[in-house]
Amino acid sequence: MTYRRLVTAMVGVATVLAATTACGSSGGGGGSADAVDFGAKATGTLSAWGFNNADDVGKARIGYAAQQLGDVKIEMDQTNFDAQKFTTRLASGSVPDVVQMDRELVVTYAAQNLVMPLDKCLSANTVDAKQRWYPNVVADVTYKNQIWAVPQFYQPAAILLNRTLMEAAGVQDADIDTSNPDRLIAAIAKMYKANGDVPATLGFNPQATGQIPLWLVAMGGKVADADGKPTLTDPANAAAIELLKKIVDAQGGYAKYKSFTDSFDVFGDKNQFVGNQVAAEVDAQWYPNVLSPYKDKVKLGAVPFKGKDGQPVTQAGGSAFVIPAKAKNPAAACKWALALTDDGSWSAAAEARAATVKAKNSVNTGLFTGSPAADKAIRDKYITPSGSAGFDQVISTYYDIVGTGKSAGASPAGQQIKQEMLNAVTAALLGTKTVQKALEDAQAASMGAYKNIVG
Repeated sequence: MTYRRLVTAMVGVATVLAATTACGSSGGGGGSADAVDFGAKATGTLSAWGFNNADDVGKARIGYAAQQLGDVKIEMDQTNFDAQKFTTRLASGSVPDVVQMDRELVVTYAAQNLVMPLDKCLSANTVDAKQRWYPNVVADVTYKNQIWAVPQFYQPAAILLNRTLMEAAGVQDADIDTSNPDRLIAAIAKMYKANGDVPATLGFNPQATGQIPLWLVAMGGKVADADGKPTLTDPANAAAIELLKKIVDAQGGYAKYKSFTDSFDVFGDKNQFVGNQVAAEVDAQWYPNVLSPYKDKVKLGAVPFKGKDGQPVTQAGGSAFVIPAKAKNPAAACKWALALTDDGSWSAAAEARAATVKAKNSVNTGLFTGSPAADKAIRDKYITPSGSAGFDQVISTYYDIVGTGKSAGASPAGQQIKQEMLNAVTAALLGTKTVQKALEDAQAASMGAYKNIVG
């Protein structure tokens, strides 16, 4: 679905909702969080949509949450969230009570009052957002000083190391330092190999277009201000892209770098670490899970990604639960979402994951929930030596950095900003536009989208 179609659909739905506000709905709904008794006992039927990740972790959490809601009948549509389907359902009056979606979509719907603010949901159930979730996770779903979703999951990014290649090149862990570009580029030069002018081994894979927000926040940049207004021309954003360009230019240039990385067998037996195609790479916390079957074939390590101040920094997205403005049972929806993200739910999930790991004789790399208390409890109880010192150091690194996360900003035009930043970075790395021109064009397009929504 194109952004223009998404905006048109959402504006149309907003009009429909405005026209039907007086109709009301059963179970305490009707579009206003002020009219909902979020502290009341959950009763009736709860309609949930988008909880499509019912693996061992998901099933354990669903079971736990169902127990907390007692006799509430939970009807679940476990298909993937779809923006067009969501707005169609809102317009037709077939509104689910709670929906799981990507956090970057939340503020888009919040700006048009298509979902409820949840501050009263939290307070009525004695949940302190500052205590339950990491600050950057809450920031992702905050708009105009209100919280619009119950967030979950946060898998931070760090730098995985292929010590086999690093040691052969005489490169130390301290050389892989994103806060020291000269030292980093020198290390890349020692490890980079090519067949003619085609890359054969990358000294460092920065995930140039896959981890754009991380590079921005590391340099002090952001994509939106506190009001959600796009800020793509922030000088810190330009500095981040300039550094990315230096890194890929030192390894054959963006076109050849992209062609090479596209050939990686990322999830297979010939992945880039087993095949010695990368010496270091930016990866989210989930990727060590992919590499765990190969722990005896690779010599792994990890270092934090560092900001320009030399301190560890990370960034990652995740998902969240929203309550549509016309939900029929918002009180139960609130309690269900909170139950799915409380310590008991994560404990049940961690126990299920530990059983799966044991059955597969695999490595438990942990669960990264978005909640500091849950993360610590899981680490303390379930993360034990894996038999690989390298893997244990990798797991420890991710746990050590999870609290350093920063948000790149949340905006009603979040999806458009994401696409425009990708366009800008790609153009700048290819050299078809200067960094400044690429960001100016992206800012103009993003501002147009922002005004379409908030205006």
